[in-house]
Amino acid sequence: MKKQMLAVLVGAAVASPALVIADDAQTRGGLKIVSADGNFEGSVGGRIHFDAYFFDNDLTDSTSTSEFRRARITLKGKLYDWGYVFENDFAGQSGTTGTGFRDMNIYTKVGPGKLTIGQFKPYRSMEEITSSNDILMMERPYASATGIYNGRQFQQGVGYLISDDQYTLGVAGFNTKSAGDNRNEGLGGSARATFAPIMQDNMVVHMGASYSVENANSMTTAFEAEADYVGRRGPSQTIALTTEGERVNTVGLEAAISAGPVFAQAEYAIADFGNATGGDEEVQTYYIQGAYTLTGQMKPYKSSKGVFTTAKGNNIVQLTARYDYIENKDVKDLEAKTTSVGVNYYLNPAMRFMLNYVMGENTLTGDESNQVALRAQMAF
Repeated sequence: MKKQMLAVLVGAAVASPALVIADDAQTRGGLKIVSADGNFEGSVGGRIHFDAYFFDNDLTDSTSTSEFRRARITLKGKLYDWGYVFENDFAGQSGTTGTGFRDMNIYTKVGPGKLTIGQFKPYRSMEEITSSNDILMMERPYASATGIYNGRQFQQGVGYLISDDQYTLGVAGFNTKSAGDNRNEGLGGSARATFAPIMQDNMVVHMGASYSVENANSMTTAFEAEADYVGRRGPSQTIALTTEGERVNTVGLEAAISAGPVFAQAEYAIADFGNATGGDEEVQTYYIQGAYTLTGQMKPYKSSKGVFTTAKGNNIVQLTARYDYIENKDVKDLEAKTTSVGVNYYLNPAMRFMLNYVMGENTLTGDESNQVALRAQMAF
């Protein structure tokens, strides 16, 4: 009877009568049910990121406030040989249908790799592919959908990913929209390759490269690069903007090392933003970030995605820092810099508390504002 009740709880996750005869139910880190024959699985997970921001304004007038940065429910499962992910962010949705959708796709094994159909993150930018539960600072750097791919985090299309212990190769083709956007005929593609030449118990070295092309049409919202240079809810600066029907080509390089309690990661990206009324604009961005874990844990490597995750344990204390830069090379003084330092405290594998101090500079306007940001995070 208890197993039947658990099956009902995740009925939305796995629509199959096989759940009623679930052979295994687990509650560690979430709720998961597996059918007796192994053909059906269903799990429920989620994350809550609650933030508070306090600004020391210079030329801007940012409002100190609080918000739910993320409030997601994630349903995952398997139906025979196909898996699915259904994830909605209640903190990110508006009145428009689909605006809260994040990963929303089905997938299966084809040949040596995984075929994904639906909405997912294109294969580009190491920090973008890293889960928000595992990113080092509270916000991602400019070499992601926070900057050079502004607002283009999730796209709808088809992806194929091959991975092994030391490498990944992913390619994707997609429509240049997410679930909450207006329909358009824009197309895009991306590819990312990673290699870990050193894979040891006490050291991992990672290298990678990516390429992305986004080709708009007249019905597509202009592609933009933007800098929120004093963190979330602070002032922003548009760095580049395409005209209708133009494309963006982006090349990215990435490197990282995790050695005992020491971690460092860097990315460089350069993009060409098309402009039909004038010359194209070239945007470059780079960052370097690092961490030192006072309690000695090593940041683990997730070889299936080519990213680093978070050490699991209780009472882990980690010091963090990042320097982040973005510029439009064709417009004088159109650049932004952000320096961030912080502390992460992992109470247990499900709970993290974050403190960031962010110092931003907008060269074009001369603004130099600062932010103190706090986060309470639960993930299961």
